[in-house]
Amino acid sequence: MRAAPFIACMTLFAANNASGQAQGGGYPQRVVRIVAPQSAGGGFDTYTRAIAQKLSAAWGQQVIVDNRPGANGIIGVEQVTKAKPDGYTLLAAFTSLLVINPHVYKSLPYDPLRDLVPVMQTVTNTIALTSHPKLPVRTVKELIALAKARPGELVFSSAGVGNVSHLSAELLSAESGAKFLHVPYKGTVPSIQELLGGQVAFSFPTLNAVTGHIAAGRLRLLATCGDKRAKTFPDAPTMIESGYRGMLVTGWGGFMAPLNTPREIVATLYRDAARQLQAPDLRERLSAIGSDPDVRAPEQFAAFLKSESEKWARTAKRAGIYQTQ
Repeated sequence: MRAAPFIACMTLFAANNASGQAQGGGYPQRVVRIVAPQSAGGGFDTYTRAIAQKLSAAWGQQVIVDNRPGANGIIGVEQVTKAKPDGYTLLAAFTSLLVINPHVYKSLPYDPLRDLVPVMQTVTNTIALTSHPKLPVRTVKELIALAKARPGELVFSSAGVGNVSHLSAELLSAESGAKFLHVPYKGTVPSIQELLGGQVAFSFPTLNAVTGHIAAGRLRLLATCGDKRAKTFPDAPTMIESGYRGMLVTGWGGFMAPLNTPREIVATLYRDAARQLQAPDLRERLSAIGSDPDVRAPEQFAAFLKSESEKWARTAKRAGIYQTQ
């Protein structure tokens, strides 16, 4: 993967950040479109729309979320890489799109670290191991015991091949020695719908996508995958507490822009979105669904993406996951 132009661009951005903020005062002057490469209604869509609403009110300009699901996010990302770099088409990105797909798909029509410019990280998302209530397990160890008694029979759903929900289950398989059957879907929403219907046994969605279902008893939360317990479900143990120390997995979201988007516009986007993410009402709204505001500036986000890409490259290789497009 060719990351040198990307890093050089970020270095140049950092050097000109202060002057860029002063120049971006006239932006935006018309509708801003945020492409969300996932189906409407999921947790990713929920927090993206919450941020978009805040920006729209702050700017006095309409900010729309344009859902473009399909091909594990590839369709939406490609659309943004081909958009005019004027700040009026942005990408709402998450873990799989930027740092997993390049190591899972043998051929992508873009390089996310070359053809996109980081604007900022916005949130950190809790990954949750959830099961259907009729599955006779209440802990991770009980799930593993059942899977070992019925090797290859327990079905898990994911939001697509190579999605973080997929690789989380592959990590659990590697950690525990249990064998599962994978069924990928075209996005988070259909993946969760199948879990709710009992067609699959368990899944690793982001907590923000299933908070309501867990609270209503439609799904069972076995554990979360962060380094500490989720604020919304403090009684649920972490995967580490459950005995699987290698299961430290977090998701995250952020904004990207097409390559060559003017530095002053990137600076304006970062400054204004970061300001909105400090608003108590938005922070409470996001935290309540398992999306904790976690702001990184463009150059910090660039370094984070590089480290995340290297981590997931190792994971995909170990799991032997490759997908032709």
